[in-house]
Amino acid sequence: MQKMVIIANGAAYGSESLFNSLRLAIALCEQGPLELKLFLMSDAVTAGLKGQKPAEGYNIQQMLEILTAQNIPIKLCKTCADGRGISSLPLADGVEIGTLIELAQWTLAADKVLTF
Repeated sequence: MQKMVIIANGAAYGSESLFNSLRLAIALCEQGPLELKLFLMSDAVTAGLKGQKPAEGYNIQQMLEILTAQNIPIKLCKTCADGRGISSLPLADGVEIGTLIELAQWTLAADKVLTF
């Protein structure tokens, strides 16, 4: 089974970078057996906050829920979350705080790493 890691950096809203990384993650899961992991860094960590209700357009939290329902690990960079003051806020179901060491381990174990 192929192992992939997606690293996303773009803000949850205002940029389509994170949105596109999640679209690809969902599409990859639909293609068949795959071990996929998602690591959110920089401004993308705000996507992991619980209770987001965008007025219109796409809903990042719903996209994360689709992935976590398929047991895709989703981690937020601890340093990035700390820097934005969100480490102690409630996270969306299935989303966890992760470390750069975990990302390094995921990267070394992966067949492919995609960055957005």
